[in-house]
This record gives sequence, structure tokens and C-alpha cells, in this order.
Amino acid sequence: MSHLITLFELHSYLILFIGIFLELMALPISGEFLMSYAGYFVYQGKMNYIMALLTVFLAGGAGITVTYWIGRAGGYKLIERYGKYIHLGPERYRKTAAWFERSGSKLLIIAYFIPGIRHFTGYISGISKMPFRKFFISAYIGSFLWGFCFITLGKVLGPRWQVFHHAASKYFVIFIIIFALLLAGYFVYRFYKNQIKDFFIRFVKWLIFRFKTIRATEIFLIFLTLAFIGMIILMLGIAQDYLANDFTEFNDVTEYLVKSAVYLGWMVGFLVLQSPYLLGAIIAITVIRIWRKGRNRGLEYLLLLVTIAGSKTFHDLLMKVFFYLQSFGFVGKFHSGNFPDLNAMILIIIYGTCIFLLVRHSKTNVITIVVPFLGLILLMFITIANIVTSNILPSDIMGGYVYGGVWIFFNFLLFELLRLILDKG
Repeated sequence: MSHLITLFELHSYLILFIGIFLELMALPISGEFLMSYAGYFVYQGKMNYIMALLTVFLAGGAGITVTYWIGRAGGYKLIERYGKYIHLGPERYRKTAAWFERSGSKLLIIAYFIPGIRHFTGYISGISKMPFRKFFISAYIGSFLWGFCFITLGKVLGPRWQVFHHAASKYFVIFIIIFALLLAGYFVYRFYKNQIKDFFIRFVKWLIFRFKTIRATEIFLIFLTLAFIGMIILMLGIAQDYLANDFTEFNDVTEYLVKSAVYLGWMVGFLVLQSPYLLGAIIAITVIRIWRKGRNRGLEYLLLLVTIAGSKTFHDLLMKVFFYLQSFGFVGKFHSGNFPDLNAMILIIIYGTCIFLLVRHSKTNVITIVVPFLGLILLMFITIANIVTSNILPSDIMGGYVYGGVWIFFNFLLFELLRLILDKG
């Protein structure tokens, strides 16, 4: 690999073209590594961004086109005789062909992103006698997207591209899986459109009938319960990652991207939103709003008090639990002593509780949707500003938000159940 990098520095475009071409011929060359490295060269000014994209597009298209015609000319006998030299024996061919048969030609677009699949899609497309025009469109679109993603990644990450190459590749795989699921959903809808429409019509009619027999408060309780369960699942997943010390890559990538590619100087101004004076003012506005509304004052004041005042106790309990768990096989690994971040937890608890109480009985649906959405955007800006201006780890901030979310949804659900009991009484 070091020899290949030396050659790459001397003949960038030629080596990039040959490397991508040979990888798609099923030779053991990492095209993603070469493209990320090319992106790093673009960052340094040693390569032109457009020319690098064009090189990958042509190399990827040429490589997969050659394998298509080889497969079309040689057929399955070629796989039986020579497949072992490119790690495509009959058994692997059958598995890949079965996946290809199920997925359809459109998934040629994402085949480039899947190691062990992209090397053989050209051969299999030719062997299966797919029309070249149908193959050409999807294959070349996929080639462009593949090159665009990894060259842009190397360009954005700059001098730290190699450190993040593994993590970024993993995130791209997750993205591609999600994209594949959406694409599969589209094809399912396309071929079973009438059946799906009939099912949803029946489901909506049943749902409307059920909602007519359930009060609005009970419907609200159902959504709160689902949200609380979702936050619990997310909380357990983050706890597992923290104890297994799996946040290192996440922190490195997030800090670098925020500081080099996302952060804008004016975002520092959003730090005022976490000042004690402003948080106190928001609490005061909420208190006045509850008083003026005149419904369930005592219950809503109690919700506001318990949720905010209990946040520190909840945080201390979490810290004790993590300290206890670390004594069982987690000693010796780095674990942030600030996880979950107390300030982030208090911030989301105060904003979340106050917004909930302010829009809880709003008669305008737009306000009920827009205000929480704006709150999330402001929270994102505050997070970016904190990452840039402080030494707090992004994982600590994320942990504070998630665990704070669990606390507020727990209290929302508890007090809504209490409200329901009191109303029935």
C-alpha cells in the first residue's frame, strides 16, 4: 500500500483511474481508500476536484462495463473456470446472483458502496443477459455517486482523512442500508400499489373509529408512552456505547467536522440561550402562562417544579450507576467523567418542560408543531457553539440531551396519568 501511495503522489489521476478500474475487475485494491486520498489531495490543492470526480466516474464506468461484456461473452462457464482467481467461485456467484435477482437493476446504483458486491455486479449483469441500456444508466449513476461521496469526504476531512476513513466508511454503509430500504419500499409500493392503498384505507377507517371512542387526553397518553419507550431504547444504546468506550470515533469526527466544515462565527451568539438569566425568564413566562390559563394550575406547577428541581438528583443517580457498572470489567478504559453532561441535561429539561407547558393546550396546531421544531434547531446551534468554545465531548452533550429527554418524558407521562385520574375522579 505504501508503494501505491508513492505512485499516487507522482501520477495522481492515472493511478486513481487504474486503481478504480482494477478494483471493479475484482482485484484486491481499495478504491475507497484511493478516492479518499484523492480528496485529501484536492484539499491540498494538488488535484482538481472536478477532474478527480470525472476520473472516478470514467474509471468506475469503464471497469464495470468491461466486466459486463466479459460476463455476457463468457457466461457461467467463465465463472466455473476462472472465478476462483477473482474470489468469485460458483457458490459466491449463486449468492450474489440471488441478491441481484431479488433487488433489481436499480440497486446497481448502490452496489458500489457494498464491499464484496460491487466487484461482481458487472459480471453477473452480463451473465444474466441484462439489456446494456438498462445496465448502463444505473451503473454509471452509481459510479458517479460512489466517487462523489468518498472524494468529497476526503476533501472535507482534509489532513485527518486517514484517521476517519474507517469510521466514515461505516457511516456510509449505514446510509446506504437506509437508502436501500427506502428504494425497496418504493418498488414494493410500485408493484403492490392497489393492495397497499386498500390496506391503508381500511386501516385509517379503523383508526378513525377507534379515535372516536377515545378521548383526546388518552390519545395524547399513547403518543407520550411511545415517545418514552423510544427514549428508553436510545438511552440504553448510548449507555452501552459509553461503557464499551465506542464514542472515540464519534467524538473525533464530530469535533473535526463542526470546527472545520460546519461552524460559523455568529453561532457563538446562541450561547446566550443557556445563560441562567434567560432560563429564569423562560421559567417565569411559563409560570405566568399557567396562571393565566387557569386549568390544573397546581398540577402543572408541580410538574414544572419536580421536573426541573429533580434534574440534578437524576443526574447524580446516573453518575453513581455508571461508576458502579465501570467496576465490572470496564476499569482501565477511558471514560469521560462528565457523561452525561449536566449542563446539556438541564438545558433540554428546562426548554423541553417549558415548551411543553406553553403549547400543551394551544388551540393552534401550527404553534404546537413549529415551536418545538424551532426549539430543536436552537438546541443544535447551542450544541455546535459549545463544541467549538469548550472542551466538552460531543458524546457527553448528546448523553445529556438523551438522558434529559428520558427524564422529561417520564414526568410528562406520569403527570398526564395523574391528570387523567383526577379528571375521572
